[in-house]
Amino acid sequence: MARTYRTTLARRIGNALFEPALKAGLVPPYALLTVRGRTTGRPRTTPVRVMTHDGRRYLVGPYGEVGWVRNARAAGEVSLRRGRHRASYAVVECGPDEAGPVLKAYVRAEPITRPYFDAHPSDPPAAFAAEAARHPVFRLEPR
Repeated sequence: MARTYRTTLARRIGNALFEPALKAGLVPPYALLTVRGRTTGRPRTTPVRVMTHDGRRYLVGPYGEVGWVRNARAAGEVSLRRGRHRASYAVVECGPDEAGPVLKAYVRAEPITRPYFDAHPSDPPAAFAAEAARHPVFRLEPR
């Protein structure tokens, strides 16, 4: 049974410590995602891993329906920053067939997220496609 994500004090501190390194552009393939809050309209920023799969770029919600996922759905666009480079993207939520292979690649690349998935890295993409409803995947389209 997959674990349920909870934001802990340790996670918040870790993200806060990680942010300066991302602002300096020191940790690819990670970036700072900024999205407009769906209720406040204020910009919200969090570190994310940008996945590249079959020549396209994706954002994965490995912990499910967290704040940035709900905000990205509502806004339809996000901004990514790595060092001095900033870019805006439209986000397109992927269906299970497109999300499955991306989720499989993500779990292989980010072992820390494995407990939040029922599928295992050795499982076929179809096993991950079955989890797409719980782990949203967004394709990034340049603006």
